[in-house]
Amino acid sequence: MNDPGTTIAPTGAPAAATRRFDDESVGIYGLLAEFETPAAIYTAAKRVHEAGYRWWDCHTPFPVHGLDKAMGIRPTILPFLVLGAGLTGTTIGFVLQWFTNASSFDLWALVWVRGYEFLVSGKPLLSGSVYPIVMFELTILLAAVGCVTLMFGLNKLPMLYHPCFKSERFLRASDDRFFIIIEARDPKFYRSRTGAFLESLGATAVEELES
Repeated sequence: MNDPGTTIAPTGAPAAATRRFDDESVGIYGLLAEFETPAAIYTAAKRVHEAGYRWWDCHTPFPVHGLDKAMGIRPTILPFLVLGAGLTGTTIGFVLQWFTNASSFDLWALVWVRGYEFLVSGKPLLSGSVYPIVMFELTILLAAVGCVTLMFGLNKLPMLYHPCFKSERFLRASDDRFFIIIEARDPKFYRSRTGAFLESLGATAVEELES
């Protein structure tokens, strides 16, 4: 029986945008749905996205071509962050060489330091033929380190615990099974209704995940 004031979307998922209290959802993390083939999870992911669910994810033993598009995942901001890290390395490389070779003021860096301000053998203030080497190396260094660090941060890794680790069925996610997890915090999540929706997508099994 439907909750008063809510409607059912054509896909079987609730169309209400506001999260309402659901006694059946208390104490669970979400629902785990198992699929047997890449085609099955691709179709299911597309349906879940079209149904308007927001807090959900797919788990596969290998990359499934086009799955991210079917899930409606937007392009990551990581390339722009890595670009910023690389440009920071370029700037640091330039300023470091300029300061150590041509500056005449003191800078506090744990101790007071000053660049070598004296002209020796016609030393130029800015050496365009030498500076790019250090600038290039620092650009690559900060971009590489920044890429790995930011990737871990954006993916909230390392994750030492996750509710899906309690599921024996989920162990096959690294072998030959494909899974979709819809979290209970999703505004459209209702235990019985969401479970029925996942079963309608062709899931071979639907399992509750404890918090």
